[in-house]
Amino acid sequence: MTYAISGTPSGSGSATFALSFGGQSCSLALTVSGTSSGTTTTTNSSTVTTALSTTTTSTTCASTGVAQIVCLTEAFKATLSSTQLATTQLTYSKTNAQKWSNLPAGLSARIGINLGALNATQLAAFRNLMVTVLAQNVTNEGYDEMMGNLVADDYLNTIGGGSDYGAGNYYLSILGTPSTTGLWSILFTGHHYTQPYTFNAGAITGVTPAFRGVEPQAAVTAANRTYQAFEQERVAFAAMLTGLSTAEQTTARLSGTFSDLVLGPGQDSKFPTTKVGLQVGSLSSDKQTLVLNAIKLYVNDLDATTAATILTKYTSELANTYVAFSGTTAMSSQGDYVRIDGPSVWIEFSYQGGVIIKNTPHSHSVWRDHTSDYGGN
Repeated sequence: MTYAISGTPSGSGSATFALSFGGQSCSLALTVSGTSSGTTTTTNSSTVTTALSTTTTSTTCASTGVAQIVCLTEAFKATLSSTQLATTQLTYSKTNAQKWSNLPAGLSARIGINLGALNATQLAAFRNLMVTVLAQNVTNEGYDEMMGNLVADDYLNTIGGGSDYGAGNYYLSILGTPSTTGLWSILFTGHHYTQPYTFNAGAITGVTPAFRGVEPQAAVTAANRTYQAFEQERVAFAAMLTGLSTAEQTTARLSGTFSDLVLGPGQDSKFPTTKVGLQVGSLSSDKQTLVLNAIKLYVNDLDATTAATILTKYTSELANTYVAFSGTTAMSSQGDYVRIDGPSVWIEFSYQGGVIIKNTPHSHSVWRDHTSDYGGN
């Protein structure tokens, strides 16, 4: 598998490494070449991203809706050993549901089973589940966005991030017994990507808190497929803010500066009591559309049925939703920050300094819901 990224090379050379993910070992051949165009190319072999790179499914689950998700979850469980199942299938509790982070798993422990511990059959069953709950065939959104995040993390592994980074360090847990009657959830979480799904009484009752981010922000290429997982969101926020008049930008501008998200991991239920910024209902219809376009890039990551229900709610509340920002309207510099705060929706985007790739900003973002985080539990 080949990876490519635009950036500033730090040198050139080649090396071979031995890696281990969840007890599975593989070799890694790494070549770094500096060029006048500022391109760094790495070559490696990632069994996880290779296995997940196709959305072709093979399953006997013929049901629809939550019943289909239950079937696919049970099909995934059936591929696990008894030890793996005990690691994956856990009791539902809000405490367990809150065990997510934007940090690499080596710096913030996750629950469940890591992808690096799964064999090809198990990864195929995981893929069958995820392509059902996420949007398919949309470039850099839904399942494709998830893949782009995994590929980007594989890249970080090869350029100095080490064993804390890579697709093998993302975890799936099943909290509670999958059913069309009871309360249970699926939690998929790793570095820069968290997506929960909470179910109760045969319905999806919550899909937040959902964390999105990526390092590098620039494009990465794997197996002839180029991803730029979280660039469309940054561009949509910039379009939303630059589309405002000078007076509207003044109203929307926050007085403080923001080095990261306000409601990131560990900040549950800490929504500001007073909304600040620019009320969307005061804007012309074309500017309201720009706000809705940014919201859609989060909601439409989900399967079409779930997304339509949530988007209907957020659209009906759009006039009473507020936009606020700090930094530049281009959302292209470290410290740029924007939020959308509605009766239900809460979305933040923050442009961070580089961690593995120094002096190069990358995004952090969180989608929450005032009433249905963790399914309202």
